[in-house]
Amino acid sequence: MQNIKGTYDYFGREQAIRQKVRTTLQKLFELYGFESMDTTMLNELELLTSKYAGGDEILREMYQLTDQGGRRVGLRYDLTIPFAKVIALNPGIEFPFRRYEIGKVFRDGPVKKGRLREFLQCDADVVGIAGPQAEAELMQLAAEVFRSLEIPVVLKWNNRRFLGEILGAVGVPQQEQLSVMLTLDKLAKIGSAGVLAELTDKALTADTIQRIAELLELGNLEFGQLVEKYSLDGQSGELEVLALQQLIDAIGLAEVCVFDPFLSRGLSFYTGTVYEIFDATGGYSSSLGGGGRYDAIIGKLVGREDIEYPTVGISFGMESIMALLGERPADTADRSGVLIIPIGGGYLPQALVAAAALRSAGIRTSVDTGTRRLKKTLAAASAKGVRYVIMVGESEAAEQKLRLKDMELGSEQLVTVEEAIRATAL
Repeated sequence: MQNIKGTYDYFGREQAIRQKVRTTLQKLFELYGFESMDTTMLNELELLTSKYAGGDEILREMYQLTDQGGRRVGLRYDLTIPFAKVIALNPGIEFPFRRYEIGKVFRDGPVKKGRLREFLQCDADVVGIAGPQAEAELMQLAAEVFRSLEIPVVLKWNNRRFLGEILGAVGVPQQEQLSVMLTLDKLAKIGSAGVLAELTDKALTADTIQRIAELLELGNLEFGQLVEKYSLDGQSGELEVLALQQLIDAIGLAEVCVFDPFLSRGLSFYTGTVYEIFDATGGYSSSLGGGGRYDAIIGKLVGREDIEYPTVGISFGMESIMALLGERPADTADRSGVLIIPIGGGYLPQALVAAAALRSAGIRTSVDTGTRRLKKTLAAASAKGVRYVIMVGESEAAEQKLRLKDMELGSEQLVTVEEAIRATAL
């Protein structure tokens, strides 16, 4: 018996770290005014395979099923399309609408470090804000998330419209721009030579490919230099980049949020700003999160391609974050809990009564079996980081009190249940 490749069970120290990350994300999502949402894991295959969904690679990796009624369904591969479905099915939702969701998604793809077949995504999306405010707030959120997790990051960002304007300036036809963008997005993985080799298979002239090669040789030119070189001043994508950059500068995120003119993200549905988050130390190469603006999806879902629902989202990859945190020492000890030890089976009732009182006061409490030697039980409690141990045996029961041991200070005292609650609740 074994787990399916790319799926894992989590418990103990690893689960404690995962829960810490999840709690951090949830608190910050709610602090930023996002409402919790839970979408369906099973969806109609037609929805998940639609042209405005994930793109060819993700569709190849989707788990596809047929139910007993002969209906074709699929397991969700991200949280974005199910969210767009919710908005499309509920026209009464008041905008702007902010939601977050933490849930499992499934992809039948290659397994490697930080990339699994069953994994947790943590998303935040906002519908109904057309300007750069939504992007700036999500960038603030991302910076705060990783600051709280003590992970130094760089958030690279770009704008699909602006990149399209650059490609138009070097001769890429409109119908080929998305395909070229997705190839340029592989620049960090396959290098300039790999990108140019892939471009030769597209409907591009030799002159256009040469001009793209010259663009790649220039490296990451600053935004203003690109605007000047390709005469893009006043175009819609250029104006969107300029407006967001001004906000980034004003809110103090310029060091974290770095403009990257070749970033386009692998998904085809992005329409404007895109961003991706990386470990700033360079020690971990995979993305820790990403997202962008996708204004067209919801309108297409409701059959109104002429209507845009301005939507921006960000997704944090739990598995990538865990892969990075797993390489660092992490203090996962929960020093707020209390362990009650009945010294001898005859004192289990007193231990359970005391535990009920502490739990009623909101204090996390566990009751030991009392079958091991006391010395070993105390050593195990110390290893787990338990701050307080309460013992109840013959002498304690005779006085109708409890023996409270502070594992950090090494002190002991006889206390009543009420006194134990006051001491351990601090």
